[in-house]
Amino acid sequence: MTKYTVLPVDAAALKELRVADDAGRPCAPYLATRDDVGSPLRCCLRPITLGERIALVSYAPLRRWAAARGADPGAYDEQGPVFIHADDCGGFTPGENYPFDRPGALRTVRRYDARGHIAGGRLLEIPADATAGFDAAFDDAFKDPDVVLVHVRALEYGCFHFEVRRPSAEQ
Repeated sequence: MTKYTVLPVDAAALKELRVADDAGRPCAPYLATRDDVGSPLRCCLRPITLGERIALVSYAPLRRWAAARGADPGAYDEQGPVFIHADDCGGFTPGENYPFDRPGALRTVRRYDARGHIAGGRLLEIPADATAGFDAAFDDAFKDPDVVLVHVRALEYGCFHFEVRRPSAEQ
């Protein structure tokens, strides 16, 4: 069982992204091809399967988090590509493991403070015991009392995978 709560793109943001993304472009759904299979969906945190109706959208997770809290991430605000289902999929159901936990995969574990500013980060090569590896990376991040939020991103493309908040923080 995971020690920390994983957060996908939330339902309100998904509703907006299915109309227009965070770069202002209209959503352009399509059926997943072989090239898409296995890529991570950020709505339900599972891999894409062939023929699903999906969309690749620009998403600004820190911007949305900061806006809900009256924070200003300033230059740390960024947006990037993420796959979502083009229609409501029911969202993420937490399980025994962290999403996209393939041993050997490289992730960045980026830390943010309450202002939405980057407060450090680290490279994580997912170990054979992926759950223990992620738990240790999050334990390390939250040792810093200023860290309130962590984003897990793919190293290769920098894409946002999921979010973890300080356990005592409001979810």
